[in-house]
Amino acid sequence: MKYGKGELILICKNIALTLAGTAILAFGTSLFIIPFDLVMGGVTGVAIALEHIFGQFMPIDSLIAILTWALFFVGFAALGRGFALKTFVSAVFYPVCISLFSRLISPDVMNGFFCLDASPYGHIAIILATVFGGALVGTGCAITFLGGGSTGGMDIVAFSICKIFKKLRSSVVIFCVDACVIFLGMFALGDLALSLLGIVAAAISAIAVDKIFLGESTAFVAQIISDQCEQINKDIIARLARTTTMIDAIGGYSGKHKKMLMVSFTISEYADFMQIVTQNDKNAFVCVHRAHEINGEGWS
Repeated sequence: MKYGKGELILICKNIALTLAGTAILAFGTSLFIIPFDLVMGGVTGVAIALEHIFGQFMPIDSLIAILTWALFFVGFAALGRGFALKTFVSAVFYPVCISLFSRLISPDVMNGFFCLDASPYGHIAIILATVFGGALVGTGCAITFLGGGSTGGMDIVAFSICKIFKKLRSSVVIFCVDACVIFLGMFALGDLALSLLGIVAAAISAIAVDKIFLGESTAFVAQIISDQCEQINKDIIARLARTTTMIDAIGGYSGKHKKMLMVSFTISEYADFMQIVTQNDKNAFVCVHRAHEINGEGWS
């Protein structure tokens, strides 16, 4: 498939956002989450728990890399090439960033500037790690979502379960998987205070994602006015598996009869939706806004 200049720019922008988001996620994890053993779910939480259960049988950055890549191949096999492509950039880049940023916490780097766990301020340091670690992890995830990417990880387990048990809601399964990781961390660490701080970090991360990307809703509604509405409609149905509504409209200024397309979609489909529109008509008028609630087939 040949891409125009605008489409190539959009692809490069999405890749750049995914790389930036993944780097921020890895930075927050390496400097704040791992040094203080804050289990807040995800692959890192599993790695921290396994390290405490079995001892340090390998460097934690290597363990995270193995888990991340193993889950990527599980996702490729269970969820298909489309999902794998969305997680590919993060799956490759995240372990590399974890390994690089983990070097910063050495006391020999910048006189231990990034070595927060060796701070003389004691318990204040772990509180700061909880707040800033959670905020950076959430910010990184949100920026990755803006680029149309996915951080993959334990979400792959949740989506794979949903594919087998189709009546389960993905949001509920994701919550249950993360809860299992947190309980595993509680068992492994044997420290209630540390486990509770991990939950606080997870909550801060969720708030950061909400504020940066989601707002108050995980769903969007878009209206599209274009001379290529028929083809846009076909592509949305084929590629996003979302139903649409075609509305007859009249231009308020021109008085011309137009077709307006209305469609609702989720955050993970945002980048694909914009790509479909720009591929068919780069001059299309598109209005996208968050939906407070959507009820009906395919929604809650």
